[in-house]
Amino acid sequence: MIILSNEDVAALLTMQQAIDVVSDAMIEVAEGKTTLPLRSIVPVGDGNFMGIMPGVMQQPACFGIKLVSLYPNNPKSGFSSHQGAMVLFEKEHGAAIAMMNADLLTAIRTAAASAVATRVLARKNASQLTIVGTGEQAVFHLEAMLSVRAIENVIIAGRSLESAERFVENATIKFPELNLSATRDIRQAVKDADIICTVTAADEPLLFGEWISPGTHLNVVGSSVPSKREIDTELLSRARLLVDYRASTMAQAGEFIRAIDEGAISADHIVAEIGEVISGEISGRITTNDITLYRSLGVAAQDLATAHYVLIKAKEAGRGIKVTL
Repeated sequence: MIILSNEDVAALLTMQQAIDVVSDAMIEVAEGKTTLPLRSIVPVGDGNFMGIMPGVMQQPACFGIKLVSLYPNNPKSGFSSHQGAMVLFEKEHGAAIAMMNADLLTAIRTAAASAVATRVLARKNASQLTIVGTGEQAVFHLEAMLSVRAIENVIIAGRSLESAERFVENATIKFPELNLSATRDIRQAVKDADIICTVTAADEPLLFGEWISPGTHLNVVGSSVPSKREIDTELLSRARLLVDYRASTMAQAGEFIRAIDEGAISADHIVAEIGEVISGEISGRITTNDITLYRSLGVAAQDLATAHYVLIKAKEAGRGIKVTL
């Protein structure tokens, strides 16, 4: 078995590589070539959770499990909100062949999944980006969106103006060509946006349908347990809804469950899984005025595919600590 740290993952997995790997994995999901039990979520107290995410893939041929804790307030103390480990097995003999820190792997693959959706759903000339949230996922989503669209203007909206301004200050150093600004006014921040990413741990909606202009593409990423939601029912109802995996959306996406309970939508409001759009089987955006919404819950296939890629690169580079179990 090879043990890989966050530093190894950072050295071996770029955002662009992750986008391509996740894109292929989502096609596998849509074609039914994966086995993905629903994520088990266990409350561990104080608003924190433990998640268990097993899965099996045909291509690449592997299976594994991610054990991850979700601590929404961790960023306040300098830690990632997602802590955990990814264990990868090979299919010939069932041996555990790799274990890697899941913090960075999760951050990269989540943003890469949003980029995959944006690449096939956002208008080609999209240049105005709003990110709602100022944490780790906001950092990776900025890089991911820049990888798939020619973004010129970025607004960072956060409940703390200080955090939003600090984000902009740091991002300006990395991306000096961008026009970046910070605000607490989410409604104003999304008014002219071509692309919106919500990456918060909100319990109740902070984005509303009446605020969103025709033609906007949204990646709704945060609040990934059924009791939480970042957007209201009107927004979900107005949008063409694309998801990573139907089963998890219907069971674990808080805004979808609420809209069903309110009678605002039915299960067939889901247009497609994103893999069906990538493969060309189903059209995501039909007109320039469509509001497209990608609801990202994250599936084990994304973790498996990126972990397998990292393992291959680690072997090529001679990285990691080899242990015998």
